[in-house]
Amino acid sequence: MSTTDATERYPLPELDSLPEDIRDMLLGVQEKAGFVPNVFLKLARRPAEFRAFFALHDALMLREESSLTKGEREMIVVATSAANQCLYCVVAHGALLRIYEKKPLVADQVATNYRKADITPRQRAMLDFAMKVATDSPALGDADFEALRAHGFDDDDAWDIGAIAAFFALSNRMANLSGMMPNAEFYLMGRVPKQPASR
Repeated sequence: MSTTDATERYPLPELDSLPEDIRDMLLGVQEKAGFVPNVFLKLARRPAEFRAFFALHDALMLREESSLTKGEREMIVVATSAANQCLYCVVAHGALLRIYEKKPLVADQVATNYRKADITPRQRAMLDFAMKVATDSPALGDADFEALRAHGFDDDDAWDIGAIAAFFALSNRMANLSGMMPNAEFYLMGRVPKQPASR
């Protein structure tokens, strides 16, 4: 099946057709980002699932008690989404990773081979754990948690890392199922320095 066929099977709804709370949320996203990411529109076709999905997304990705930075959370998404061959999540979250880390190359490196990426040993250990959750969770054992502890992560941190990897395994599969394609805007975000505002 071609990507076009998958995209047409689950077309993006019109904003005006959505429930008021979801429409207001998407208009807020559009005002802030300048566009509505396709993930919002694609999942909005089922409002109850949309609300549940983004409630869990926000609980994991915006959790203030976590020791993980925003950039580290996006590293987990990019690395595991690459392993799951999710084009949408690699491109969209790669853009966020570049912005949060202020490194134009880091998302491409993490998506291709995080073991050679310009990241810290702590972050590499975090991604080792996340990748095991994403690709071989039945094999998780005490040694995996000990490897995290050696880099200063505790069991709550391990939960955060694993929960993000597990949640985005769901997201990756839904993106592939639905033919979700990245918005063109994501490709350049964080790659080119912003021009200073003219006076």
